[in-house]
Amino acid sequence: MKRFFSLILALLLMLGTVCLSACGNSGGATADEYDGGYQGEVNVYNWGEYISPGDDGTMDVIDEFQKRTHIKVNYTNFETNEELYNVLTNSNSTYDVIIPSDYMIARLREEGLLEKLDYSNIPNYKYISDRFKGMPYDPTDEYSVAYTWGVVALAYNTDMIEEGSIKGFKDLWSADYKDKGVLMFNNSRDAMAIAMQLCDPPIDPGANTFTREDIDRATDKLIEQKSVLKKYVMDQVFTEMEGGQSGLAPYYAGDIMTMMDNNEALSYCLPEEGSNLFVDAMCIPSTCKNKENAEIFINFMCDPEIAAANAEYICYGTPNTGALELLDEEMLESELFNPPEEYLDKCYTFTNLDDDIYAYMQKRFVEACSASAEVSSVEKRTVNPAAVWGVGIILLVIIIATVVIIILDIRRAIQNRGRIHKR
Repeated sequence: MKRFFSLILALLLMLGTVCLSACGNSGGATADEYDGGYQGEVNVYNWGEYISPGDDGTMDVIDEFQKRTHIKVNYTNFETNEELYNVLTNSNSTYDVIIPSDYMIARLREEGLLEKLDYSNIPNYKYISDRFKGMPYDPTDEYSVAYTWGVVALAYNTDMIEEGSIKGFKDLWSADYKDKGVLMFNNSRDAMAIAMQLCDPPIDPGANTFTREDIDRATDKLIEQKSVLKKYVMDQVFTEMEGGQSGLAPYYAGDIMTMMDNNEALSYCLPEEGSNLFVDAMCIPSTCKNKENAEIFINFMCDPEIAAANAEYICYGTPNTGALELLDEEMLESELFNPPEEYLDKCYTFTNLDDDIYAYMQKRFVEACSASAEVSSVEKRTVNPAAVWGVGIILLVIIIATVVIIILDIRRAIQNRGRIHKR
């Protein structure tokens, strides 16, 4: 889930709609019906609050699609890439359009779970910027069309931290901000990536694979941060930063724009070290039932007018060059929405990792988050002799008490020898 109210939106959609029937999607939300009758359907699986819904004067993109094409949209939300993957591989639900993130697209492609696109049905693909073609997750551009993109940036509260003093991810480790409320991502890929950049020497977070030593070094870096860290968060970051409860946090640029709208004291920084350039793209699963309708839907989403409406609502960058001509100058001038090209050249994109490496990364991240992690790393640790003596004395007392109990039990057994207890 990429936005704070996505779960609430999903619940509201479910309460106001009926279950999907034709494709067996239990619990999915169905879009408002087009009064003129339908000539087919398309089943769309997207992040929560990741399309313009028609609120507060915005365009209702799904309703507009249905009016123009007479194709019914069955629209359902997911919260994480991993949830999307599990639904595609372990359920009977069938979708025609999905919008996963870069590294998940790579995984789905490598496992043969995506259909190749027929670009003759997607003429609006011409509006997709060349920067978002030939990406590592789909180097031949056969399986995906970029939908939105963004970078990880830093949000900070200028009532707590001097404007302009935050320069990069290294500030998340600075003792100067310990009492300001430092937050960190509560997911392994984003948190480990930041730590990798700060290792000495740095580790490339966009590498195709990592060694266990790489992950161990990043884990030690995260453990080092705990001395200044307030908590790990995901969507709780909105409450913490908008409510002035915390002063510094890394998060997704589009969401930082939303937080800044709700708290004028918030500012931002593009980390000087470079950052994660993430892309979400539209794909067609290999199990789809309505491929042509899926391509019609993808083409519609690439219409500059539609792409601009989505960008204005979501506040994530759009890869659509036609949409950029329709957006207002204030939005285009924001480096959160539209970072300079030279900054994007410093950024990296996540790739799919082998299952064993990803599992090890997850395991080590959990250890870094836990209290026991404080003593799990031998690096940068010293032993307190008084603590060792204290533990030793406690163990000695326990041993002596155990021996005494055993001796007493033996004595009782000798005294009771030969006694028969009758029922």
